[in-house]
Amino acid sequence: MPTSTILTCLAIGVVSGVIAALCGVGGGVVMVPAFVFFLKLPQKTAVATSLAIIIPTALMATTQNARSGYVEWKVALFTAISASIFAYFGAGWLKTMSNETLTRIFGVILVVFGARMLLQGKA
Repeated sequence: MPTSTILTCLAIGVVSGVIAALCGVGGGVVMVPAFVFFLKLPQKTAVATSLAIIIPTALMATTQNARSGYVEWKVALFTAISASIFAYFGAGWLKTMSNETLTRIFGVILVVFGARMLLQGKA
């Protein structure tokens, strides 16, 4: 891997790590577009790579947040159960979509939730 690609990956990691820790978004909202734009990864590859990175990122942030008493463990448990099950099916569904369709879906989700947060001042 070229040095420039490694440096780009490190920069994406810095930005997404900070944003993930501050906003609780897992970093994917930053990583996926950055992987597509800067590294020219196909959308499906960007999504899958982002998910692989979220595991250690989430563990590190959760450790800090748990120490601070910010984690609502019952909410986390029940949400994790359903999210894990349906993430498996979502990953299977990913195989059937084109990169273009997936990019559009991702973009719409970012715009809708981003606009709502900006206009209402909450998630």
